[in-house]
Amino acid sequence: MGNAYLTAPDNKVRLGYLPEGEDDGLWRINAYEDPFGPPVWGVCFNDSCPTEFVTAFTTTLAEAYQQGPDSYLARPLSGDKDNDPFLAVAPLINRGWLIDRPRWGVFAVQSPDKLAGLEYTTGDLDPEAELTTRGARWQLWAGTSIDRPYWYATASTDTPVALLKAVTECVSDPAPLPRWREDTYSYVKSKAQVTSIVPPSPPSPPSPPAPTPLDVQRAVTRRPTARPAASVPRWSTASRPALTGPHR
Repeated sequence: MGNAYLTAPDNKVRLGYLPEGEDDGLWRINAYEDPFGPPVWGVCFNDSCPTEFVTAFTTTLAEAYQQGPDSYLARPLSGDKDNDPFLAVAPLINRGWLIDRPRWGVFAVQSPDKLAGLEYTTGDLDPEAELTTRGARWQLWAGTSIDRPYWYATASTDTPVALLKAVTECVSDPAPLPRWREDTYSYVKSKAQVTSIVPPSPPSPPSPPAPTPLDVQRAVTRRPTARPAASVPRWSTASRPALTGPHR
């Protein structure tokens, strides 16, 4: 249950799992141009955020890291076919989320049931505050109020659009998420649509493969030509005792 840290081989991407942190930010992930300089971007998932959303982000980040800095440090750019910020919002709108203007300077979309939302804050923001508070460029949350969310995730201004899109696609995916009945801390029972399912049966052992003609030929070759005798008499130098009684 202690804090744990992962770093990329060149120390330019760092992940912290922080159950002992000073706030509810459980997952904090930063990327750097210079490993000794300030982060280029940072994201945070709080301690109630479903793990699937974190996994969607880290999986895409690992792929982007393999492609190099032009991918995992790609800054959002309006009008760019690959890095337009709207691309991160598109999966939500395509699945029925509605555009909203909750307050001045904020563009938002809200889920059809009004239990989740994504906000994008316009204008200049404090880079340090984006990394350490909820005052980031992007904020994704679930609940009836952004001020008291069930869970939230934040991302700073220069977070690559591909990484953000991976999360919004996962959040809006209509496929149900399996949850154990006793693990009610992982969802809000009064808000979630719960459907009982039968746990999958353990897989049966695989049947042996059918023998090939070559297997048959090898088996015939190894097989003895005649069955050995049940017992083999052994020679002995000891003399057999004389028979003293009737015998058959």
